[in-house]
Amino acid sequence: MADGNKRKASDVFIACLEQEGVEYVFGVPGEENLDFLDSLSRSSQIKLILTRHEQGAGFMAATYGRHTGKAGVCLSTLGPGATNLVTAAAYATLGGMPMLMITGQKPIKKSKQGRFQILDVVSMMHPITKYAHQMASSDNIPSRVREAFRLAEEEKPGATHIELPEDIAEERTDSQPIARSLVRRPAADAKSIVQAVDALHAAKRPLLVIGAGANRKMTSKMLGEFVEKTGIPFLTTQLGKGVIDEDHPRFLGCAALSSGDFVHRAIEHADCIINIGHDVIEKPPFFMHNDGERPDRVVIHVSTKTAEVDPVYFPHIEVIGDIANAVWQMKEAVTASPFWNFDAMLGYRAAEVEHTARLAADQRFPIFPPHAVQQVRDCMPDDGIVCLDNGVYKLWFARGYCARKPNTVLLDNALATMGAGLPSAMASAMVYPDRKVLAVCGDGGFMMNSQEMETAVRLGLNLTVLILNDNAYGMIRWKQANMGFADFGLTYGNPDFVQYAKAYGANGYRVESASHLAELLAHCRDTPGVHLIDCPVDYSENDHILNTEIKELSRAL
Repeated sequence: MADGNKRKASDVFIACLEQEGVEYVFGVPGEENLDFLDSLSRSSQIKLILTRHEQGAGFMAATYGRHTGKAGVCLSTLGPGATNLVTAAAYATLGGMPMLMITGQKPIKKSKQGRFQILDVVSMMHPITKYAHQMASSDNIPSRVREAFRLAEEEKPGATHIELPEDIAEERTDSQPIARSLVRRPAADAKSIVQAVDALHAAKRPLLVIGAGANRKMTSKMLGEFVEKTGIPFLTTQLGKGVIDEDHPRFLGCAALSSGDFVHRAIEHADCIINIGHDVIEKPPFFMHNDGERPDRVVIHVSTKTAEVDPVYFPHIEVIGDIANAVWQMKEAVTASPFWNFDAMLGYRAAEVEHTARLAADQRFPIFPPHAVQQVRDCMPDDGIVCLDNGVYKLWFARGYCARKPNTVLLDNALATMGAGLPSAMASAMVYPDRKVLAVCGDGGFMMNSQEMETAVRLGLNLTVLILNDNAYGMIRWKQANMGFADFGLTYGNPDFVQYAKAYGANGYRVESASHLAELLAHCRDTPGVHLIDCPVDYSENDHILNTEIKELSRAL
């Protein structure tokens, strides 16, 4: 093909993204991205979502990936733009969310400006991505883009990175996009299924633990059928919330704490634990012993990959393959045993439900966190999406919010970064414009990416931001007090959040009482636009409620 008939490399790059089904590119472009931006402007399929910070763009791309299973795409320039994507890259990789980051770079074939703004971004990204590559030839763009998407989306999903230098972006090439391949994951070995089913039949108190890797559509369906057939109770990790309807009578709760909660009494009671989609990245409920304390307990690891051995996790039986298919095979082979007894486990859950209801009924002001959780649950429809930032309130929501469907409670129990709540809600509102979306943020986490309120308003999104306001980094302040340290260095002042929201063109409200919170949540849910609710919160009883009282009550059962 003559050079005159070749296409600009950045045009080919965009064509490759279109081939992958990309809908959005979230980001903050720089001058090193201008060829790419020019090519993007001519795409009828892909929309640029201009954000106010690269971190917000990365969080939005990762959340898009979590909802759709397709890699979300984000864009930044070189240097500081690329470094601003680092937290989002770690968020996606640890949390299992497919994402492709595209960063610019100065020309690599000849230097125009020495080392100005130049960092080795690819080396920086290697430890926190599944794949990081600098494009050195325009002819290789199709294969490298296809590879980046393949790796981002295959189990375990995560972040990938491509650096596109200026001179490569403006080259001419006759290369063409590569079509996506059709892939089916291998099924689990039949003998491993037999071992797992035999262990279940030999048990007296089996239990299902549903983790992050189980948060897939078909796995959710198969697990629901498994529970219905066997009657085996289940609990979830934080990233497994909603995989099965938590209103189910066999639901035992969410392991929001590491130990000492009602749900851990049920775990201690079990003699056979089927761990579905576990990942040691997620802080686990502790149920394994290497000291001979529980020789009767068998732990079965069901996942797409073999277990990563850790001091707190070393399973006895491993069922490796497509998780949904493995659960289906186990369901077909297992028979409910007349010797199974779940009375004690279900008793712990009943006690927790009673305990939580009593806490949620407390209508003090400032708002008591369990009451806020219940008000949100009462307000949101079953398919409504609650996006949690990171703070002590995340534990309250993990424990007390009943998730009815998968991916309706988005929280991060892997990197556990602050600042993701608002961008996550924005991406959710874009993927599901007909569903109700609520971001729950602490005042500290909200301010880390609060500028994206302007982006939300500009995009015409419908969402509500509930700020639980204590004028402090509340989680760390609680830990500080819990560890016996003096109260120091963790309080600050906030802007007037109502006026702050209005300055961006959003709607702002301030909660004046417990009953007022319920009114505001309902009003914002039913009114289009971007809303912010400033809600004073009382964390004074975190230590008592989340430690001493729970341990005493659960021991007494």
